[in-house]
Amino acid sequence: MTEKGTSGFAKLAKESSLYPEEKLLKVNSGNKSLQISIPKEVSLQENRVSLTPAAVGILVANGHQIQVEAGAGRHAYFPDTEYSENGAQIIYSKKEAFEADVIVKVEPATMEELGIMKTGTTVFSAIQTGNASTAYFEALNKKKITALGYELLEDKAHGLPIVNAMSELAGSLVIPIAAEYLSSIGGGRGIILGGITGVPPTRVVILGAGTVAEYAARAAIGLGAEVRIFDNEIYKLRRIKHKLGNQAFTSAIDTLALSQSLKSADVVIGALRAEKGKARCVVTEEMVATMKPGAVILDVSIDQGGCIETSEITSHDLPTFTKYDVIHYCVPNIASRAARTATSALSNILTSVLLKMADNGGINEMIYHYSWFSKGIYGYKGCTTNLEIAKKFNLPFKDLSLLTAARF
Repeated sequence: MTEKGTSGFAKLAKESSLYPEEKLLKVNSGNKSLQISIPKEVSLQENRVSLTPAAVGILVANGHQIQVEAGAGRHAYFPDTEYSENGAQIIYSKKEAFEADVIVKVEPATMEELGIMKTGTTVFSAIQTGNASTAYFEALNKKKITALGYELLEDKAHGLPIVNAMSELAGSLVIPIAAEYLSSIGGGRGIILGGITGVPPTRVVILGAGTVAEYAARAAIGLGAEVRIFDNEIYKLRRIKHKLGNQAFTSAIDTLALSQSLKSADVVIGALRAEKGKARCVVTEEMVATMKPGAVILDVSIDQGGCIETSEITSHDLPTFTKYDVIHYCVPNIASRAARTATSALSNILTSVLLKMADNGGINEMIYHYSWFSKGIYGYKGCTTNLEIAKKFNLPFKDLSLLTAARF
């Protein structure tokens, strides 16, 4: 006779070991404490820093360890004392600044900096695939470094938040820069950018109809200049014309129409951005040779190789050169002219990314839990092949496994 309340089948199952056994499942570690380092920038007179002291305070309050290399925020007027008061540890060794698990900087890490990083480090910075060499990516691979490029970071709406923020700033800055070099003191034609009563306005030609173009056009129109915008994406032209209230001339990039506009242009702004690889060159050397003496070219897309054939990378120390009597301004980090504003914009975006990464237990766990994030990781943990990555970024080699673009 069976025990009270126990069926014969249950007794048989127990004796025959048929009861299901518990299986251990993956437990979300969550709330991982990150060791984050903010090194001092050394490339191209970079004045920006990746995180503000206030952002550091938020990260520290959430249990993260932050170390800041002495002087990292000096050019953006964020002294070391502000960082230390917000809980950061100030360090004085370059080697120590690159030994953290997560390094957050602005410009791409130099080959020397890559050499002192630990294997498996995660780096948030610009990548600038259009200017990077094969050897640079091979160095990333050798150290198994996960590099998340600012220009590749996407949000859930498939936008590029850091690119858009820096583009807004660059677009707002190029017009004052152009005005400076158009003046007699700046070596230009000695004209005002805009116009006054009885004097025809200056003509500004903008290549591209994205965020840089929009903000540059707003500033130029506000000064009274005549603005012409060229792009081959009609939807972009339609959008920018609507945003500017039909105050600008728009056109597809037609060689004849563009050539005629360049001949009469006082300012040319190159703001074409490639979705992958290098920017497309649309202004030839012959076109530049036909421009007015003393005209000004500002190639904002120089970080992707430039869209004007005569463009060459310059720096804040020597920002211009003259070719065919045309002044060229080709500084790749224009936003660092307003370093404090740019730092605040960067920090607003990066703080939320770092907090979300920590809440999920690190990059691995973030990939595991968010499909929209893992879709943006190229070449990480076998997400795509090296060949696919090389094709995506139009790179001249196939052995690339850790170049990363992330959606957050």
